[in-house]
Amino acid sequence: MRIKTVFLDAGGVLVVPNWQRIADTLAAHGVEVTPEALERADPHARFELDVTKGKGASDQQRGWLYFNLVLEKAGVALSPGTDAALAELYAYHSQANLWEWVPDGVIEALDRMRQAGLQLVVVSNSNGTLRVLFDRVGLSGKVDAMLDSHEEGVEKPDRRLFDLALERAGAGRESTLHAGDLCSVDVEGARAAGLRPVLIDPFGLYRDFDCERVASLGELADKLL
Repeated sequence: MRIKTVFLDAGGVLVVPNWQRIADTLAAHGVEVTPEALERADPHARFELDVTKGKGASDQQRGWLYFNLVLEKAGVALSPGTDAALAELYAYHSQANLWEWVPDGVIEALDRMRQAGLQLVVVSNSNGTLRVLFDRVGLSGKVDAMLDSHEEGVEKPDRRLFDLALERAGAGRESTLHAGDLCSVDVEGARAAGLRPVLIDPFGLYRDFDCERVASLGELADKLL
């Protein structure tokens, strides 16, 4: 059946961490690392968290594990300085959301899909700041609806969040696709809800996994249009 509705994860798909802010905060606590090194470490940290260390963890627990993994893979030793910097960053994240950078190509891909008549719904494990964040970075007007797991009281991979999104969007299960960046959260959750899952895998880290993959949101738009 033709896809009519696209569910989209937020973090890692539509927005990514502000690595410059993170590097600056670390530097203020005596930890030197470039934003580029952190960005390079990010996909490998997310992959390890996804397939091993993050299994069964809550979204908040995964967040702490994730940043420590990014630091380790960037060659930064964990220390009281990194702990202090992360505590400051989490305080900022709880108010403003640290995933505040929109990658190149995202807005163009969203515009193309909406212009083609696809309904776009954000289904995100977030902390209650998703709407404020999307207003701030100019994404609110690019999608038709948003579900923030904190507001809904349930998070992916629990199929109930997808069911809520289907109900909210008036979408059909067979004509809805969900795109996300984590296999254990997005792919498994979408499958449990009877949706077509697509993994955003720009670095080919999941090539041995049994799931449909694309390298970018732009490539997903190419497949759907």
